[in-house]
Amino acid sequence: MSIIFNDDLKKEYRGLYDSCVINPSKKVIADNVVNKLLNNRARYEAAGAVLNIPWQFVGVIHDMESSMNFGCHLHNGDSLKGRTIHLPAGRPLEGTPPFTWEESAADALRLRKIDQWKDWTLEGMLYQVEGYNGWGYRLHHQAVLSPYLWSFSNHYTMGKYIADGSWSDTAVSNQCGAAVLIKSLDL
Repeated sequence: MSIIFNDDLKKEYRGLYDSCVINPSKKVIADNVVNKLLNNRARYEAAGAVLNIPWQFVGVIHDMESSMNFGCHLHNGDSLKGRTIHLPAGRPLEGTPPFTWEESAADALRLRKIDQWKDWTLEGMLYQVEGYNGWGYRLHHQAVLSPYLWSFSNHYTMGKYIADGSWSDTAVSNQCGAAVLIKSLDL
């Protein structure tokens, strides 16, 4: 199930983004991730330009899915030495492993139809980032804002999916949220 991108959701994203404060104890970690994103900017720009997707989106998803490991699929962090094993399994459908990161990134972004998205405002980007991870928080755990977006900020403390479909009320994300990274990139 998908969540509709409407004016209410845009206002929510904008309000959360504007009130987002990076947890001071996590700032150094977030800054290190941002520096890695900036160091790889040219590669993200090249991958995004082919599909008219902002480099920031490509870079942030790369960090969220594989900690910016260029030996892993953008789909889910599986090794590029073969097709993806985890959801979505069996990607890319075409070509012969090992895949280049760029081949896999293009497949991942096309598979999710992100190459067809036109609203690359801040709100549109946050919507696509949250959708990339899935709508489970919004649909099943409304009291917890998605750590995929808000971890390391004042908007998240605990609760997360520890595996596909497996929820923990007490687990805490140790990964910097995408909205925090985007904010740190000064979008």
